Amino acid sequence: MLFTDKKFGLKVQKAEATDIILSLARRNLGHHLHLTHCLWVLRVCASNVTTGTTLGINGAMELLFKVITPYSKRNVRTVRAAIEALAALLKSKSNSRRAVNRGYLGGLLRLYQDWHHNDVSNNYIYIRRGLLLCLKHITNIQLGRETFLGSRGMEILFTSVQDCLPCKNLDPIITTVTQILRKCYPKELLPVATVRSSYSFPLPGNAKAEPPCEGSEGDYESDGEEEAEKDLDNDDVESKEEDYDLETDVNKLRSRPVLDRPEEELGQYEAMCPELSHNFQELESDSEEEKSLEDRTESLPFMPSRFIPSATSVKHPNYTWRNQSVTEMGPDPGEKDFKVPLQSCTKRDRCRWDQTDEKRDIAEAVQEADYHEEEDPARSHVLALRPLPKDVAWYKKMVYPECEALINPSPGGRLESSGIETHLLEKHQGDIPFHSPRFYIARAKRVKSIPDYRDLSFPDFWGHQPPPYSKPMLERKCGVQRDKVLDDVRRLIQPGDVIGRTVFDLDEPSHSSPAAPGCLTFFSKFESGNLRKAIQVREFEYDLIMNADVNSNQHHQWFYFEVRDMKLAVPYRFNIINCEKFNSQFNYGMQLVMYSVKEALQGRPCWLRAGHDICYYKNHYRCSAAAGEGVRGKFYYTLTFSVEFPHKDDVCYLAYHYPYTYSTMMCHLDILEQNRNPKKVYWRQQTLCQTLGGNLCPLLTITAMPESKKRDDLEQFYSRPYVFLVARVHPGESNASWVMKGTLEFLVSSDPIADLLRKCFIFKIVPMLNPDGVINGNHRCSLSGDDLNRQWLTPSSQLHPTIYHTKGLLYYLRSIGRAPLVFCDYHGHSQKKNVFLYGCSIKETLWQAGCMVDTAVITEDVGYRTLPKILDKVAPAFVMNSCSFLVEKSRESTARVVVWKEMGVLRSYTMESTYCGCSHGLYKVSKSLKEPCATLLLMHIS
Repeated sequence: MLFTDKKFGLKVQKAEATDIILSLARRNLGHHLHLTHCLWVLRVCASNVTTGTTLGINGAMELLFKVITPYSKRNVRTVRAAIEALAALLKSKSNSRRAVNRGYLGGLLRLYQDWHHNDVSNNYIYIRRGLLLCLKHITNIQLGRETFLGSRGMEILFTSVQDCLPCKNLDPIITTVTQILRKCYPKELLPVATVRSSYSFPLPGNAKAEPPCEGSEGDYESDGEEEAEKDLDNDDVESKEEDYDLETDVNKLRSRPVLDRPEEELGQYEAMCPELSHNFQELESDSEEEKSLEDRTESLPFMPSRFIPSATSVKHPNYTWRNQSVTEMGPDPGEKDFKVPLQSCTKRDRCRWDQTDEKRDIAEAVQEADYHEEEDPARSHVLALRPLPKDVAWYKKMVYPECEALINPSPGGRLESSGIETHLLEKHQGDIPFHSPRFYIARAKRVKSIPDYRDLSFPDFWGHQPPPYSKPMLERKCGVQRDKVLDDVRRLIQPGDVIGRTVFDLDEPSHSSPAAPGCLTFFSKFESGNLRKAIQVREFEYDLIMNADVNSNQHHQWFYFEVRDMKLAVPYRFNIINCEKFNSQFNYGMQLVMYSVKEALQGRPCWLRAGHDICYYKNHYRCSAAAGEGVRGKFYYTLTFSVEFPHKDDVCYLAYHYPYTYSTMMCHLDILEQNRNPKKVYWRQQTLCQTLGGNLCPLLTITAMPESKKRDDLEQFYSRPYVFLVARVHPGESNASWVMKGTLEFLVSSDPIADLLRKCFIFKIVPMLNPDGVINGNHRCSLSGDDLNRQWLTPSSQLHPTIYHTKGLLYYLRSIGRAPLVFCDYHGHSQKKNVFLYGCSIKETLWQAGCMVDTAVITEDVGYRTLPKILDKVAPAFVMNSCSFLVEKSRESTARVVVWKEMGVLRSYTMESTYCGCSHGLYKVSKSLKEPCATLLLMHIS
């Protein structure tokens, strides 16, 4: 029974029997059977740390070392019992220090070597592993790690483990050795001058960039920054941490429809709701004029109207702020009768929808896009396409016969649009849905970025088609992580193999040596690009460092860069060494994406999942907390993967996920505007505001045109409830933009369900809440260094304009009795598979926190669960079990919670889409979730 009693050691100490056990063991040193029994008891006693410390003070370790040394195969059973007892004693840090001070660590290393060399038949694995456990416990303390390094422990264990790798049954030894080597690898700072971003942006006024909050909506809903040695599978611990974060103050959970700004400011948002005051009396004549003008403006990009609200905008008194609560027990605004008197829709300030004027704006926009740079260089600039593959013979055959000068420009020369781009545009077949290279260039010229981009990324310029086939998630090869870790240790043991040459450096371009023979060439200074530094480690291995978010020193996850000058059929290994999250879907089947220029020009323009031997693990690099740079965590993590490129001397692009740039979005909106059916689809693109970086944040209104100009049809049009959709508040979550892309394409399509949705609802959409972050390659923050999804409580009109004005528009809709029926914020999740929703519930939060809930006092409409339940039954990618309706304290400033509390929107959601893929159902593959996410969500909103 003593072996199953977890408190046996504590009972022994209370009975003051530790000395008796040690005395019995000493008396039986010559009687191995009795000694073995004593050692078993000693091991059980030592399982209690306090008792183990007492035993160590009383000389237990000295006794055990007499038993296990010197090496001998006699009395193996007794030796094994002594080693196991010693391993239990060394779990105590004071015992570990005592062992180091008395020189036992070196003795353990020598003893391990003896057993390793003499156990040729692997008959004594348990003894070898027991000795390794002793070393593992000793090296848990700093003194132990330093002594281990000084005793050449790294070299001894690294050399010995090489003999074990071919033997499958030695996995327990290999695993333990790998853990010790990882832990004892000397800690280093990242090979950069500072971990702060290479880009900085001066903030308006006296504002200073603050360290972003670590918790946020999106894939941080269930992520916590874990301790270095925390068991990642410990569900109980994770559950307790989540419960501790739950909001249990009922007053804070109740709806609070209060304003965060002067009430008179809301009037400026009236202009963002032109659908409430449009005059359709000339509907037929407008359509005829539009058809005539449409013929003259075919294939011309649309530019949005330029209404940019500010705090000093004109005040409108014709509204009232409504203070009733609907979240807890009041009627759902989506279920009210929203009929608006016709007189209110024809007031003197109505905005007449004149399609002729709108189409003229399109024609003017083209001239502006093509020629405006000469008049105002600050607003538009010349962009160059990145040089194409250097394979002249191939390029002459594929694109343009007389092209050598274009492919290999003189040093410092650039490829202007009058050269290679012209020939590429002629070759482009226009077979990529909703994409036009011409439109893309026109939009990209107007983008404002901190690095002042002068280069176009080929995939974004050329476009891409969906992958030709569905690809299953990558099956992880057994032992891949330990092999990578051992390769890292080899750098320390055999430094002569390491090249250590910097081949790309965003901070010091002059220090890079991209022209080195046999070396890859890197580049990332294009829209949404992120690669800070590349170091050649070995001939076909490179360490890569990502750039932190602007005005920040953290959030390293998103990467997107170009690589060229590769060899064919050679596996190149890339190690991204400054990741921050404690775990990643890269350990569970996720792959990065790759785009080949040669493949694209041969008619296969696709981003494809790529990479093998992929794993993600903690490395030996750390933040310098003393220098004020380490705010997120103490250690960094490595994402390592190997890639074989499809062509020699190709130009390829590698990215964390399918990229979706700001220019891509604006180009997409231009094309949707042109391709919609204006007789059926009401479309209005306005500018919500100007971002901190000077870019425009578009606001879309989509609904159905009135059936006719009859009073009943017009009243039905004006009284449709609102659905409010936003996306891409976190720049690195590009999958959110792909879901939004699918949403928009579905909404303007001729699908009968889309037509029904347009007739039932007015959709207000902000497709990209953080344009500046997307443009400058951020992962999580805006130019202010803030996570915008943590600013919804009190957004700043200067620092967080997109959030400030989105919230202002929601306030305005609430003030006129038109709060949205549904609010949904599109996100991406890096820790989970599938698609799921986060919502808000008072009762579920209190129940989960273990609070008593008086249902007579706290009533709640359960309509927030209707949409997720329907999706779970009909949407293959959707998983109800992953949904959560809890309100955490750390999420109180996110869009989901603020819109639920302050606007009284019962169905306020965050929709999470995986970066990786689906683990069940029809979409159990690694693919874009654009259609299933967007279409099915919209199909079941009603």
